Amino acid sequence: MRLDRFLSETTELTRSLAKKAMHRGEVCVNHEIVKNPATQVDTDHIVTWNGERLSLVGLRYVMLNKPVGVECTARRGLYPRVVDLIDLPKAERLQPVGRLDVDTTGLLLLTDDGQWSHRVSSPKRRFGKVYRATLAEALTGESLEQAVRRFAKGIELESEEVPMRPAELVMRSDTEAQLTLYEGKYHQVKRMFAAIGRHVEALHREAIGPLTLDASLPPGDWRELDALEIAAFT
Repeated sequence: MRLDRFLSETTELTRSLAKKAMHRGEVCVNHEIVKNPATQVDTDHIVTWNGERLSLVGLRYVMLNKPVGVECTARRGLYPRVVDLIDLPKAERLQPVGRLDVDTTGLLLLTDDGQWSHRVSSPKRRFGKVYRATLAEALTGESLEQAVRRFAKGIELESEEVPMRPAELVMRSDTEAQLTLYEGKYHQVKRMFAAIGRHVEALHREAIGPLTLDASLPPGDWRELDALEIAAFT
């Protein structure tokens, strides 16, 4: 890896600022000042900036209990970003594995491992995403039976060229629904319930595949996944 890239990966410096730091003699490799940004370094080299040793950040896998009013976006906008809740080096490099709307809460996975993210989110892997939806009106009797059949068959939504993949609907109470999806379209849960005449007042994601939201995490808290949890999506 080029030295200027190494510095940008391990510090807040951009590559142009890293080059300026090297020009000022602030960067050492194996205890010798190096000013050439193209110098190749790896994990065996001792790289320091102003006397502080730098180390590359490895791949991270994070579970967040997303609170309401937080966006799954890289840009700063009207709402706080989910990465702003995570106290890890270079947290801005973490990407959500499938997004949740700003008013949707619950399980959100973030990682800087693109291949792992693809495995988790790919519909071909059939890792079901379990949501708890609070409905404005009761869903019971014949209306419920019809909804279960339509969701299981693959409900058709406006602006979508093909029906949704089959989904599993179970009612926990007259107004609290559990819906398991195997894909992730824009506002999909809300649009599916709207198609059967029900408005979603609150939406919470409880699980993705084999991983359930840690009950010990209050809204806004996070933790890193352990090795078994990461491997569960292989």
